[in-house]
Amino acid sequence: MEDVENLFHPSLENTLMKLDPEDGQQILEYFRTHALLSREKALLQASVREQKKLLVENAKLKKDIEQLRGQLQDNQRRRRAKAPPPRRRSPAPSMAVTQPAAAATAAVPAVSPPPSAASQESKERGGRRRRARPAASGPAPLGAESQPEVTRLDLRVGRILSARRHPVAVNMWVQEVDVGEAEPRTAVSTLASEPQELAGSLAVLLCNQKACKLRGVVSQARLLCCSAPSDDTVELLAPPTGSAPGDRVTLLDYPGQPDRELPPRQRVWERVRSELRVNGRGVASYRGSGLQVRGKGLCRAPSLTDCPIR
Repeated sequence: MEDVENLFHPSLENTLMKLDPEDGQQILEYFRTHALLSREKALLQASVREQKKLLVENAKLKKDIEQLRGQLQDNQRRRRAKAPPPRRRSPAPSMAVTQPAAAATAAVPAVSPPPSAASQESKERGGRRRRARPAASGPAPLGAESQPEVTRLDLRVGRILSARRHPVAVNMWVQEVDVGEAEPRTAVSTLASEPQELAGSLAVLLCNQKACKLRGVVSQARLLCCSAPSDDTVELLAPPTGSAPGDRVTLLDYPGQPDRELPPRQRVWERVRSELRVNGRGVASYRGSGLQVRGKGLCRAPSLTDCPIR
């Protein structure tokens, strides 16, 4: 309820009370109740979508398990078909053999010729091939491509503690940002705002990019901004009211755990950012799925719409 109270500026309440002193308070209560119900409805819809997604994934896993079971049974049948038949034992010697002949055969022991080196090598190769076949025909791991790359991003809420101009680059700023860790992180950006406007603001940061130097200053995180295509207007992406430094920012339709650190050579951010946009309602989204802080709401642009996120 405290989040709903924060949605209404004191000036709005004063204006309503002046316009309608008798029913102004009732109108404000109606707005608060409507905002609370809308938020609860959005959260309920998000949970229903997650449940449906989990059911689809479970059905897919069951299907994959059945396929693997069929492959395993086929491999076992092939191995049985290729196995050599058991050798038959030679019949027992006849009791009609005369004693001299039996003595002669007993005196001369049967010595089998030693196997040649070539035959031993061919047997070893055949054994290695038979042992290697099951490993080579094994299926790919389940769910190798089930999650999109956007789930690898570690997006968090941060509070800008201070901002100053870059010592070398005129169009760059250096911010110290609290992201819920023991020490604040340094972020270098190209925001065109004054330091007093940035200090104390909440923002959304990408926290698992490898730290890099930007004109001599090490940047440990990336501030997510939105920019208007028609002019040079740049705004910080704003998390929902009630967010705190360190809160995870996730997507409604793409649950998953982020990488500890994004490999620079894979260029994950460069591929994902082309589909990160602010839609016509000002909501930050990826392929139509909104960026959210679970239980608190959606991330938005302060005033821009239909623009890219960078």
